[in-house]
Amino acid sequence: MFYSSSPSSALSFNDSLRLNSSDVLSVNPFLVVASHKPTIKRSNISCRAKASSGGLASNEKRQQFLERYGIDPDDFEGPKVKGREKEKRRGKGARVMPPQEPKPPRTTHMLLQVLGGTARRRKLRSPKGMDVRPMMEVVRGATFDILQVAGGCPVFLRPGRWLDLYSGTGSVGIEAISRGCSEVHFVEMDPWVVSEVLKPNLEATGFLDVSTIHTVSVENFLKQAQRLKGKDGPFDYISVTPPYTAVDYGVLMAELLDSCLVGEDTFIVVEYPFGTAMPDTYGCLVKIADRRFGRTNLAMYGPTWSQKKKSVASTRMIASP
Repeated sequence: MFYSSSPSSALSFNDSLRLNSSDVLSVNPFLVVASHKPTIKRSNISCRAKASSGGLASNEKRQQFLERYGIDPDDFEGPKVKGREKEKRRGKGARVMPPQEPKPPRTTHMLLQVLGGTARRRKLRSPKGMDVRPMMEVVRGATFDILQVAGGCPVFLRPGRWLDLYSGTGSVGIEAISRGCSEVHFVEMDPWVVSEVLKPNLEATGFLDVSTIHTVSVENFLKQAQRLKGKDGPFDYISVTPPYTAVDYGVLMAELLDSCLVGEDTFIVVEYPFGTAMPDTYGCLVKIADRRFGRTNLAMYGPTWSQKKKSVASTRMIASP
């Protein structure tokens, strides 16, 4: 401590810290100085001041607080930061999404063709890749051969209207028009497939005038089926070729049979994956064929009278030399 002979000659505490013993004596010879020089130990403990609002004081108030006692604010640590806050400042803990590469443009190729009828051997477009999986040509050929025999005419289809669900390239519906159908309704929800594949195929084969395209999902199409029925009644043929993993066949077939699109004389073609159980009957329709092509299976349902015509046609083919 410092003592002075008179109150007027006393030095402030901060000024005395800046003077050594010789300086103090030169200022006031009557001032008695302690035997050792006062030193200030700088602690590494962080100093904090509470603001009146209950939070941390501003940096300016903190700096004034430290300078009042001759302490350098830079020698002290800042306020402690919690672990998660540190990780955020360091960039840790935050999800870093990898940059998404732009998808390559979708393109088409000419690998499909019409197998029979008036547009036989006409090339059809199909998308490259696995976005759209058209019915294999061997399956399509077998489908129409069975339908023609079941309808009583092995050469052409019975005239009628065809509904092509999950049409994609439109190869099934186009094959139907080529073999004798008078009208086809295509249901495809992908606008790019409709504009770049389906419609060009109809234009190339000359069947656009007898075709109707519905750019909507099959589920929504079935919900609106009542207004589509119109005066023409149920469809004569319906093809169901969905993506295998995207549908529940039990639910899909139940919705289809409950709609007004199916009649007593309707033929239904269903392409389904291996391991899926298909019933022998759907309402008044009976299973007339069930074929397997590798991992692809084909079930066909029709009226009871179609079984008799099929058996008669098969007998004639066997009896012919």
